Amino acid sequence: MDLTWLSAIIVGAGCLALGYYIGERHPSFIFFPARVAKESSASNSGKKNKPKEPLEIEKLAEIMEDFKMVLVVRNDLKMGKGKIAAQCSHATLGLYKKLLHRAPRALNRWEMSAQPKVVVKIESEEDMLVLQERAKSLKLPTHITIDAGRTQIAPNSRTVMAILGPVEVVDNVTGGLKLL
Repeated sequence: MDLTWLSAIIVGAGCLALGYYIGERHPSFIFFPARVAKESSASNSGKKNKPKEPLEIEKLAEIMEDFKMVLVVRNDLKMGKGKIAAQCSHATLGLYKKLLHRAPRALNRWEMSAQPKVVVKIESEEDMLVLQERAKSLKLPTHITIDAGRTQIAPNSRTVMAILGPVEVVDNVTGGLKLL
């Protein structure tokens, strides 16, 4: 009986070691593409939309190294600290999700740059929209968070805009804004 228990442990340890070895030699992305392609074709079977084109920021990711994200917070809404933190989190995640499939190299550059995030303030919604147009003219991706209005501010208020790109290009858009 003791031998059965010991052999089970040895077999289990061997399987664990083998799994570790395979995982190190062949990362998981090698094993999953067929399943991912199958799932995405199944989920898109009812849609007539073509896959979205990569964003222009992908080209910049090939030639520029240092990327950062800037979160532009509307100061006129007088949000509390916790509300600002939540809205910045929504904006970060919203932009990340937008870029995940359309600009993976840009996200990788940002991640390899230690995911820098800078939070600045702006005085009005109009100023934020002007800033967004400036970012779009430079082919920088943006995401504006719109609040549901359940707590501190009016429903459908634009609260925070996230911008991601090469440091020099992002600074061209947000460099004149003050830190929050």
